[in-house]
Amino acid sequence: MKKKPIAIRSRKARRPMTQSAIQRAAFADPDAQPLSLADLKRMKRTPQAKIIRRALGMTQEEFAARYHIPLGTLRDWEQGRATPDQPTQAYLTVIARSPEEVQQALEG
Repeated sequence: MKKKPIAIRSRKARRPMTQSAIQRAAFADPDAQPLSLADLKRMKRTPQAKIIRRALGMTQEEFAARYHIPLGTLRDWEQGRATPDQPTQAYLTVIARSPEEVQQALEG
């Protein structure tokens, strides 16, 4: 009897890992230790602007043009060379919560 070839799953067919599977994989090494609070503080956070832009599925150029942010400034925020001031952080929060409404307001 012939064996059927094993089908290779496409990338789309893969299921994301569960939280417990992630933890098991992270601690597969018996010498692995959980991160300390000091370790977490040293780790760099992903800038808010980058998270918002990626969530909207936009390039830096598209995001900067749509929301009237200078491209160089956006790149500086995303690469950690600069941080947005308080009013700009509030603007980014509004963009994250209501991107279409912000775009409409900017268009007139």
